[in-house]
Amino acid sequence: MNDLYLPLAPIHVDVESHYLPEQSIPMQHRYTFAYQVTIVNTGNTAMTLRRRYWKITDDNQKVDVVEGVGVVGQQPTLTANEAFIYASGAQITTPYGQMEGYYVFEDEQGHAYRAPIAPFLLSIPRTLH
Repeated sequence: MNDLYLPLAPIHVDVESHYLPEQSIPMQHRYTFAYQVTIVNTGNTAMTLRRRYWKITDDNQKVDVVEGVGVVGQQPTLTANEAFIYASGAQITTPYGQMEGYYVFEDEQGHAYRAPIAPFLLSIPRTLH
């Protein structure tokens, strides 16, 4: 079954990103960003994060897709109103880009659900002149 047709999970996802100049090499078109993800189960039943899908697009419209099991080596189970927070990173070839995607969660009965992750910016800080 295509993940996009899965019912929506009772999950809220919030992401904050920031530029890592100490890990970037602009002369080599390497821009590194960290992001922190907060996942909250807004439903009444426990949900387990099984898979992730990320679409990373740079300012040249180059797209990288990252898929895998769980997040940061874990498949956390969130009970009602429980949150899980983790940090990760991405590297792109332009100073600006965006990420978006979804998680696939499973309830206690084994039913799969999709939790969309709204697009968020990967952007070096703007300078004022």
